[in-house]
Amino acid sequence: MIENDVGNGPAAQLGDPAPQTCIRAARQAAQLAVAAADEAMNAVCRSRSGDTTRLEEVMHAAHKEACEAEQYANWAEQWEADGVAAYVLARYAAHAVDAAVRAQATAGLEVTAAALRTALQRRLTPEEQAERESTRRREEARCEAEERAATGMDRDNRGRVSMNAYFAEDFVPQLGWTAGHVRVLEAAETGRLYRHDGQVRWAPQPGAWSGGRRVSRERTQALHAARFLAAVPRRDGTVVLILSPMGQVALELVRLYPAGLYETDRAAYEARYARVARRGRSREDTKAAARRLPLLSSSALRLYRRPVTLVEQEERAQREAETQWEEEGGYCFGVEMPRPVAEARVESAPVKPLRDASGAHPSSPGTPGLVRTGR
Repeated sequence: MIENDVGNGPAAQLGDPAPQTCIRAARQAAQLAVAAADEAMNAVCRSRSGDTTRLEEVMHAAHKEACEAEQYANWAEQWEADGVAAYVLARYAAHAVDAAVRAQATAGLEVTAAALRTALQRRLTPEEQAERESTRRREEARCEAEERAATGMDRDNRGRVSMNAYFAEDFVPQLGWTAGHVRVLEAAETGRLYRHDGQVRWAPQPGAWSGGRRVSRERTQALHAARFLAAVPRRDGTVVLILSPMGQVALELVRLYPAGLYETDRAAYEARYARVARRGRSREDTKAAARRLPLLSSSALRLYRRPVTLVEQEERAQREAETQWEEEGGYCFGVEMPRPVAEARVESAPVKPLRDASGAHPSSPGTPGLVRTGR
């Protein structure tokens, strides 16, 4: 039987066993499985009962497990020729041991093959544990850097996005929107959506409240009535339409789950109609309620958490640092301000020591007119 290699201390981690250990364990497991199958066959031969059906079933089951153990043992012995990795070899050995355990249990023998499992559980040395932990941390750092580069967010905010997407699957279909409603909100998000003389347009540039592409007035009115849009009147009679806080959350949820939108206005209307239809309500009242867009669920407003990008975090940290600096008194005379690394540092010229008319340094001993005030 193979001895267990190392392993002192419950905190030790398991590693892949040596190849020769795997090969020996697999071959011993195959031998134990074959012996169990032979014992099951001998039990059939020794039986004096007329009905050996049960014994034959046991014999066939043990034989099947023995064949499996033999197969894995053969694969383990040929692992180098087959070009498989060391961790695959360890799996071959583990499968062979499992088959031997099942063969012995099926044959009704003592399950001695289970002791081979300890041989396949090599304990890592402290150096190997440290190397494995270092490798794991490097891999985590690499994956985190790739995720940050791809999403512009850290782990916590990526988790927020995932949770928001999960909530969006429930809340977006309840809105009863089409892609046209989303386009209106996206136009309002740019700050260039305005209403003038009964028409709704998307201004070509900020501040140019004339001309531009027309936007659906019906959808805009419905979104404004449902408080997804807020109106900002101007002195010239133009009304600028911007996103309300609820509209911003709804737009973000729709972007996370666009599959919750309906393909046509008719399909969206029918979905809203099915939601507002109640027993005792007249058909006309139900139609009027279905024409109105429902508010975003209060649960959505409570559960939604806006993710913050890395750039936004840096900008906020910079603003907070500047605010703290100002609150602490700002610039102090005589204290050099830190400069960015990119700026060129100008070295101040060294100050020459003053000398009196006789040419002697003021700090020289014996200089006339200089009174010492301390030791």
